Amino acid sequence: MYFLWPEFLWLLPALILLPAAYVWLLRRRRKGAVRYSSLAVVRAAAAGRNWRRHLPPALLLLACAGMLLAAARPVAAVPLPWARTSIMMAIDVSLSMRVNDVKPTRMVAAQQAAKSFLRDLPRNIEVGLVTFAGSTQVVQRATLDRAALVAAIDGFQMQMGTAVGNAIVVSLSELFPDDHLDVGDMTFGNRRQGRSLDDKDKPLPRQITPVAPGSYNSAAIILLSDGRRTTGVDTLAAARMAADRGVRIYVVGLGTVAGAASTPDGMAIYMQLDEPTLREVARMTGGEYHHAGTAEKLRTVYETIGSRVQVVTRDTELTGLLALLSALVALAAATLSVLWFGRIT
Repeated sequence: MYFLWPEFLWLLPALILLPAAYVWLLRRRRKGAVRYSSLAVVRAAAAGRNWRRHLPPALLLLACAGMLLAAARPVAAVPLPWARTSIMMAIDVSLSMRVNDVKPTRMVAAQQAAKSFLRDLPRNIEVGLVTFAGSTQVVQRATLDRAALVAAIDGFQMQMGTAVGNAIVVSLSELFPDDHLDVGDMTFGNRRQGRSLDDKDKPLPRQITPVAPGSYNSAAIILLSDGRRTTGVDTLAAARMAADRGVRIYVVGLGTVAGAASTPDGMAIYMQLDEPTLREVARMTGGEYHHAGTAEKLRTVYETIGSRVQVVTRDTELTGLLALLSALVALAAATLSVLWFGRIT
């Protein structure tokens, strides 16, 4: 917690004067009180209710302290549900996804887990879908239409190659269309001299001011891959672009880490999961890395990610809440004083 106006906190020591003034008033009243012949009897009668006379002033002191804290405008990190969120799911559709070490195959398990993730996700969260192999496509723009997303998932077509970095860049271009990110320029260079007239008019990528990794709370990327990059933009360079924009990447490594596996038709295939790079992608962006070696583990991973992206911790000013609580405490002090003593003491 921190305070936007901390100079008001210097008034808190002044609250010590209020209890001192209260004690002084009590002693003054005692000196002017009528002397009873049997003071012991009076003390015995008042002993059971003596705490009542002190409770309203104590509550009023607490309310004053709360008001001073509210005046300093406290800010704290508070978990809040995302009001408007976009999630880009980037799923590997390379030929190695035919491998059946994750039953029934990696691809079928990934499709089933993705659809289950969509069912459990709140309806106010938009989801987009990107597939990548040797090339990368946006198969569904960010939408609230779950039926369209399910149809897109069922229509996956596998290809050769694995362009992990391209998947990240394309996901970012969907989240930040005004940045004018271009995978072609990043892969082959900005060859404007050889472009058509239409391409020459295309705007250059927008220069951004980097922010803290994971600080952008309105979007996230879920990246699933079962191999290592074989083409396209460097994976860590793309991850740095996401980190500079504050976008978290939740990475799911699917399949066999060692690399030995076989396809459903019995043909041997070698595709080693590049865990070190994928872990670094998650670390750089403030996300998480999960390895899913079975279909059940994959479903559990998606459930875990779903619970992460539904709630975000935001710096929230607590001035209004603290002022309201202080006002309620002061009202309680006044109410008790009227009920017990017939006046506000």
